[in-house]
Amino acid sequence: METVKKTKYMNPYLAGVLLGLVVLSANFVSGRGLGASGAVKSAVITSVETIAPIHAEKSKFYSSYSKAHDGKPMHSWLVYQMLGVIVGGFASGAISNRLTWKVEHNPGITSRKRMIFALAGGVLFGLGSQLGRGCTSGSALSGMAVLSLGGFITMAAIFGTAFMLAYFFRKLWI
Repeated sequence: METVKKTKYMNPYLAGVLLGLVVLSANFVSGRGLGASGAVKSAVITSVETIAPIHAEKSKFYSSYSKAHDGKPMHSWLVYQMLGVIVGGFASGAISNRLTWKVEHNPGITSRKRMIFALAGGVLFGLGSQLGRGCTSGSALSGMAVLSLGGFITMAAIFGTAFMLAYFFRKLWI
């Protein structure tokens, strides 16, 4: 009989407390909360400026964002934060021996279908973060850290929607 290796993860309550301390520290040190969508926006604007500089210069959206960052959107602290998240994620996976090329999914679906749904979810999340003027980190976590009513409403909406839709999408992951 094959033995199943149980993966050990951090205690979720401890992880939540540590995440809260990181958010509060960010507010204390930088005067701003955390967020990922600003880093993606910086990367998109830099890409447009590189590929179509005339279009970027004529567009109010691209030019105003670039000017707000002294013409160097990739030098935003959010870009460095996201690089740290990526490096930290890889380091965590390597340290705990969870860094593999395996796609985890339900035996009832293929790896390809899992990846397509993950990509679609990421795109929808990215669009939602732009419509909502921030990602969950910026809107909910950082908002709640400063006791913003909007932060609490955002978190309730995120988890409420996830709870309502989980039944329909659970077979993609479980």
